[in-house]
Order: sequence, then C-alpha cells, then structure tokens
Amino acid sequence: MAGLNNQTVQQILQGKSFAHLATIGVNGDPQTSPMWFLWDGEHIKFTHTTSRTKYENIKRDPRVSVSITDERDPYIYAEFRGVVERIEEDPEGAFYDTLAKRYGSKSRYPGDERVILHVKVEHVVGQSL
Repeated sequence: MAGLNNQTVQQILQGKSFAHLATIGVNGDPQTSPMWFLWDGEHIKFTHTTSRTKYENIKRDPRVSVSITDERDPYIYAEFRGVVERIEEDPEGAFYDTLAKRYGSKSRYPGDERVILHVKVEHVVGQSL
C-alpha cells in the first residue's frame, strides 16, 4: 500500500490524466465516469452538475473510489478510496473554467448548476507505486 507522499502517487496527482470517479448507485451498483480533477494537496477536487445520477449517489453515500493512470506510463496507476468530505456551490462555474484551462479544453462554463466535490483520500493502492 502506498501513501499520499509516495513520489509516483504525487506525480499521478499532479498530472493531467483523466480520473475515473466511481460512486455507489441506489441499488449498490458501481457507477463510474472519466472526469477532470485537481489535487490541492489535501483533496482531489471535481466539478459536477447537480442534475446527474453521480451527484445523487454522492449525496446519498459519500464513499467514492478514484482511479488515475500515470500519464507517462498507463500501466502505472493509483486508486484513491475515500469520501466526498465537502460539496461546495460554484454558481459562476469558476472551477469548471479552471479545470477546462488545466486540461487544454476550449470549453467554458456552460451555465448549468455546478458544485465542487472535495474528496478526502483515506486509502491509496495501485500498480507499480
């Protein structure tokens, strides 16, 4: 088991690979989506709309798993298990725009109701860490 201070884990968290955020559905089924993310040194942060299933899943059960491959070698990855510790409103979509710029997308805030999900990592596992 690796920790957050592991050099490879930090490279993955600082990289720009998409994260796959998995939540627990109403029937216990996993639901996963590739997403932009930002590591702030304490939380893995995502932007999300309030009208989708993933958001409802998180409100009901904040446990999540996040899988991210190393952008230099896709055979190296880290899985971060934890909880959505905080949901912050983002009425102007500023964090969406921050992530769009980080990932080199020309897309900008589309005007939908958005929140910022703050995932507190509790456990790290992976391959070749």
